[in-house]
Amino acid sequence: MSQKDFYEILGVSREADADTLKKAYRKIAMQYHPDRNPGNKEAEDKFKQAAEAYDVLSDPQKKAQYDRFGHAAFGQGGAGGFGGGAGFQDVNDVFSAFSDIFEDFFGGARSGAGGGGFGSRRENKTGPRRGADLKYVTEIKLKEVITGADKEIQFESEIDCATCKGTGSESGRAPEVCGTCRGSGQVVRSQGFFAMASPCPTCHGEGAIVKDPCRKCHGKGRVTQKRRIQVSIPAGVDNGTRLRITGEGEAGFKGAGAGDLYVEVRVKADEKYERQGIHLHTVLKIDYLYFLLGGQVSGHSPMGQTIVNIPKGSQLGDEVRVLGEGIPSVKADKRGDMVYHLDIDIPKKLTTEEESLLRQLAQVREIPLKEGDDKKGTSGFWGKKK
Repeated sequence: MSQKDFYEILGVSREADADTLKKAYRKIAMQYHPDRNPGNKEAEDKFKQAAEAYDVLSDPQKKAQYDRFGHAAFGQGGAGGFGGGAGFQDVNDVFSAFSDIFEDFFGGARSGAGGGGFGSRRENKTGPRRGADLKYVTEIKLKEVITGADKEIQFESEIDCATCKGTGSESGRAPEVCGTCRGSGQVVRSQGFFAMASPCPTCHGEGAIVKDPCRKCHGKGRVTQKRRIQVSIPAGVDNGTRLRITGEGEAGFKGAGAGDLYVEVRVKADEKYERQGIHLHTVLKIDYLYFLLGGQVSGHSPMGQTIVNIPKGSQLGDEVRVLGEGIPSVKADKRGDMVYHLDIDIPKKLTTEEESLLRQLAQVREIPLKEGDDKKGTSGFWGKKK
């Protein structure tokens, strides 16, 4: 009996890439899966046949041999009469060979003929496990963004119980592997084509049973501890920056490493200043004479007062920068600027002397303050007199 072409079995071309081959095999494996076709020998044969085709074509070396010599490259009369490849004796061999693909089908659990089992990548709950990562949020002021800050933070985390040394047992004996789930912490119930995993009802998902629970931790082997640590927040951090503190998360299980602590920094909003990258922006209100004459004024900043040079002839809304008075950069050895947006401060009342001087200035500039002030023959706003 002639062998069926492997490419034809999977329904792909000879130029098919690895991703295309995998998708094609998944589709056929789903179609002829034993759970979907109970007692159907023909479907089981096609299931194994597709697995053998995929085993050959997904391996570059086997594929090259098959493309050159066909089935003769692997000999005749292989498993199930298909010839070549892995030689699968039954469907369980298929599940073992391609556990990663079938874990994709069932979310980690594998259903095979003759009973449900678990894939090889299941986490062992009774063995060493890295501690969980923790998250903490801290708030700082704008000034602390500029200078950096050391913050003491307080939080709770789980550690091994000192009384039972993490065993959960009053006597210190190691927990026994659960006989129901055999240490996996889960049981699988087959419902037709699907296999549903749920926490083991005997050990409540722990994978082990403690016969004499520790009175301190009630058999959990873990207790909650309040902790305080100092966290150094570098200058220049932005709102939402996350700092990773290695090894300051929850303690590991059975001697495994601790998790990490992630500290999220939130910067309090400031009414006076707006941050744009490493630069700070604010409004600076100055006397109207500085717009005309220029000069030095005292400007405010989060760090105190600074000197601002106002150019002669400045206009309302102009920007004046003081270099290096902004936010430090966390990536480079530089600091942003303090940017002042000029606003005008016009006095509501003038002294007699101030008013007199301003009226003289208006005459010099030929600016009539009222009709009839045009002594030189011009009236500015009202035009020239005839």
